Order: sequence, then structure tokens, then C-alpha cells
Amino acid sequence: MNEQFEIIEDQDDIPSNPTSNPRVADLINARLSRRGFFKGLMATSAVAGAYMATNGVVRAQDASTLTFKSIPQKITKTHAVADGYDANILIRYGDKVVADAPAFVPGAVDAVSQNKQFGYNNDFIAFMPLPVGSDSSDHGLLCVNHEYTNAELMWPGLKDSMGVSQEQALHEIAAHGHSVVEVKKTGGTWQVIDGSKYARRISALDTEMVITGAVAGHDRLKTSSDPTGTRVIGTLNNCAGGKTPWGTILIAEENFNGYFGGDISKTNEERNYKRLGISTDSWYSWVKYFDRFNVEKEPNEPNKFGWMVEIDPYDPTSTPKKRSALGRFKHEGATVILNKDNSVVAYSGDDQRFDYLYKFVASKKFNPNDRAANMDILEDGTLYVAKFNEDGNVNWMPLVHGDGPLTAQNDFNSQADVLIETRRAADLLGATQMDRPEDVEPNPVNGKVYVMLTNNSKRKEANIVNPRVENIHGHVLELTPPGGMGKDADHTADTFTWDIFLLGGNPANSEDKSSYHPGAESWVSCPDNMAVDHKGRLWISTDGAPKSDIPDGMHATDVSGAGRALTKFFFACPEGAEMCGPEFTPDGTTLFVAVQHPADGSTFDAPSTRWPDFADGMPPRPSVVAITKQDGGEIAS
Repeated sequence: MNEQFEIIEDQDDIPSNPTSNPRVADLINARLSRRGFFKGLMATSAVAGAYMATNGVVRAQDASTLTFKSIPQKITKTHAVADGYDANILIRYGDKVVADAPAFVPGAVDAVSQNKQFGYNNDFIAFMPLPVGSDSSDHGLLCVNHEYTNAELMWPGLKDSMGVSQEQALHEIAAHGHSVVEVKKTGGTWQVIDGSKYARRISALDTEMVITGAVAGHDRLKTSSDPTGTRVIGTLNNCAGGKTPWGTILIAEENFNGYFGGDISKTNEERNYKRLGISTDSWYSWVKYFDRFNVEKEPNEPNKFGWMVEIDPYDPTSTPKKRSALGRFKHEGATVILNKDNSVVAYSGDDQRFDYLYKFVASKKFNPNDRAANMDILEDGTLYVAKFNEDGNVNWMPLVHGDGPLTAQNDFNSQADVLIETRRAADLLGATQMDRPEDVEPNPVNGKVYVMLTNNSKRKEANIVNPRVENIHGHVLELTPPGGMGKDADHTADTFTWDIFLLGGNPANSEDKSSYHPGAESWVSCPDNMAVDHKGRLWISTDGAPKSDIPDGMHATDVSGAGRALTKFFFACPEGAEMCGPEFTPDGTTLFVAVQHPADGSTFDAPSTRWPDFADGMPPRPSVVAITKQDGGEIAS
């Protein structure tokens, strides 16, 4: 990692949760001390080549339903994929998006051009079939987030983003946001369709968005550029996301706090901003050049960020909508599942150490016969926060104004206040502190919900119920709604059960206290994003594994049967990069992945890798990769 990013990560690692609410690690270890093993998972301290099944000894390679052989967990200057697969670059930073976009020029400073080109640090990917409502797997829209920028890899002579000029800052702003491109597979190869009517760049430079729900028009969102408190220019730090049953996408605003600076004590939002990590020290130079990022000049502007944004990719003229009903915090994403009664449920993690896990249930139900009637379903509903219990239950507590402590006595004068200060509301309800809850994915095959907990290096206490001091490798939780398997699961229920799917770390190192299937072919460090294939298998991407001298990349595992928690390593990122955005086509024959910040830890002038082009003078470029099986079949089958 580069020095600037390590500083930013250290700043963001500082927990802003001041409460003594229960921590999920304590609950996990309390359960472990009582049960001695995970439900459905054999505890192990080393990867073994075979395990004992009820019908005798079975080889590990026969246990998993995944047909590929794991690749080595070795960091190199390029990517690697399992034998029998092709991994082709589909679109890179700076490539053309809209019809009149110019060609990429290495080291150029041009915000106008960048606003028409593919942005930086691609993250979330959504494949949206064409035509709308179809299950097409060879033609569709690829919708991709652009989370943040690495100025020192974009231009020569820089060490970090704080040294950029005003013109470079504008370019950075344009490189954030989202891209929509039309893609088609012809002759087994994916290509971007030039001049598509669907092509669109959404950025923080000039894309106007509306704010919906209880927060819209509230005084705490009014600014000099928007006295109505209902509109905002752009979206920031778009990490993961989600898709809706009616064909829209949701993109998350995660670490938005880092873009703002100034003395928060000079605002009326000091408590609010402190809880979100906004401080005098911005991560970017933008605060020097543009008043909207200076809280002393625009004290309410940060309240317009930290939301989930809904976009209709099929209508390039549509206005994106920030859905305040889903709460304001550092959303990793928001993944939606349709309940058996057509209720719409969305899960979201607040990606910071010691923060919380959330669920949203919309008031209005999905109408499968009327897309237009569904377009504002996410405008209203009930937001819940999770409280985990040692008995294996998890309670979903509603964040509703007037209930319990969420009253004027605690400065919550309306539901808008509850949503603007979602974290503080959850604090008062006694929600369980989590170890960086990132992607939260419902599995439509088995009806369970999987939670990626990336890590928590700030936990220092060791005791009988907390043996994993400094959870540097993270873990995966498995939540089970009542009602049954698959479509019978009731995601609207107030009480689920919970268990541990795996504990990350190196099985060969007993100090890691990791737990996998004994036949695991790979070990996971820092689980981040996730996809579920149509067989219900988990595909886990990582962010932070290189700290343990292994590459970030894509692991896969079964969730049940003989191969449960038997992880296999499918794709390795190049040096300096993390793995993001796993997304399958409906038929499972293509897996799209986003390779973010290749060569992180180096500079434009001396990059550690020039992936993906490897041409003299060409900088490393974040890119989307399309992975297909060489025989044209389904991935891992």
C-alpha cells in the first residue's frame, strides 16, 4: 500500500463509536467457548488433503462442487486465473464511455474529457440484461462504481492527493461516481458497444441528484446552492451496491467523510460529524479549492452524503435518487431480496470498525407486472439495526422516531433526524458492534444471509471469550431467517439465528485461530465483497491480503454438504491491487470482476506494475475483467 493510503486507512481505522455496546467478537467467542465447534463446520488448525465423511474418507478435491483447481497464492505483477479460463480486460480507467469521449492520454489533466471517460478505481459491478426484464447473458449494460482516486498513480511528480492542483482536483472529482456502458459477447468475447444510447457517466462534477424520503427538504440539508434541501450535485466514494427486482441499481456512498474538512466545532453538526469521522484533516485537496467541501463555509453539505443512490440504467436521462429511508452511514452496499410475500428487503453494512449491520424493509410491496409502480418503493419503509445474542439469535431493532430512546429528549425531533444520525440512533438502541461489516448478501438458493466482516485490528483485549486479539484476517457470518429454505425464508422477520461460516487466517499458523474445512485449498484474509452463483455457492473477494504476503483475489466455496467452507482460489490480482465487484451473468458463464488500484504503494513515475497494458509510459489502470471458461461453459461447473 502507498504511504498516503496507509495514512488514510489508519485515520479511518480509528473507531468513532463511543458506546460500550456488545461487540460481535465477544459474542462469537462466548459461543465458541460453549459449543467448541461451528455448526456444520469442522474446526481445523491446518489444511488437510482429506476429511472424514459419514461414508468414509473422501479426498478434498472430491468434496467440493467447484471443478477448477486452485491457483497459487502468490503476488506477481499481473493477474492470474484458474486453468481452463480466460480473463480478458474489458474496460480500463480513461477508456471511452460516451460517444464523443476522447482517447486516454497518460498523465493528462482534463476534467471535461474525464467526465466522458471510464472513471478511476472501479468497484461494484452490475450486469443488467438487455432488453430490460430479460435473462439475456450475452448482451446487457455494465454498471460500474468509481470509488476513489490515487493521484500519485494518475500523474507524474506526486506522492499523494493533497499535492494536486485545482485542475487536477477537478479531474479527480470527475473520475469519481459511476459509468454505464453497453456490452455484448460475440464469438465468446465481450466488447463495449461504442456510441450506445445507454452510455452514461455519473460524477461528482455535474450530475444533479434528488434526495427522497423523510430527510428531503429538512433544514439540516439546506445549503447556499440548494436552499430547498432536496438536491445535490453528485455522489462520492461509491463502493459496493446492489440491484433491485425492478431493474435499477443501488450505489453506496461509503467513506464520504474523507472529502470534507474544516473545524466541525464551528457548525451545528459537531456531534453528528464526529461520529462519522469528519475532521479538520481532509484526505483530498478539494477542500482548499471548493467551498462545498469546507464545513466552515458549507456546514450542511456533508449531510447530503452517506446515502444509498438509486439509478435507472435503462434511462440515461433519469435523475439519480438518494434514498434517505435506508439511513446515512458508511454504506458498503445495499443488496436486495424479494421476500415470499413480495416485500422488498435490503441489507447493508456500515464499513467501519465497531459499527453496525442494518436491514431495510420497504412499506410498499413489489408489483411484478408494473415496473413504473415499483420505481419509488425504496422511498419509504422501516430501517432496522442488528443485535446479536449469545444464544444464537439476532434481533432486528427498528430505528423509528418516537420508539424507545429515539425521541426529542435525545435530540431526535423527527424521523429525518433518526436517518441523518443513523449511527447515533443505533448506538442508543444497543446494537452489536461489528468488525467492519462490508458486503451483506442474501443467498436466494438457501435463504441465508452472508456477512463479510473484513477485519478489526483495533481490538487489543484478550480474555476467555475473546481469544482473537487483533482480528487482522476477518471472518464470515451466516444468518438464517425463519420460515425455511430458499424462497420460503422470511427476511422481514424480527428474529434470525446466526452462526460463523469461517474465520479467516492462515490455517498453518495456530496463532491465527482460523477455521475452514480441513480440505481447504486456499486461505482467506480480509473478506470484502461477495457474489452468489445460481447454485448458491459463495465467491468471496478480498481487500488487505497482501499485508500477509498473499494476493487479493477471488475465493469460492460451497455453503453446504461435503464442501462447506472448503475454499478454493480462482483469481489473483496483480501487485498492489484489490479485488472488487464480482458479478455473474444470469447463466453463470461469465464472471465480471473489478481490479482496483493496481500498483498501490508506488507512483506514476516508478510504478510497481504497469498492469494491464505493460507499455512504456503507460501507468497502471484500474480495469474490469471478464472471465469466461474456455469451453464456453458455466463457471466452476
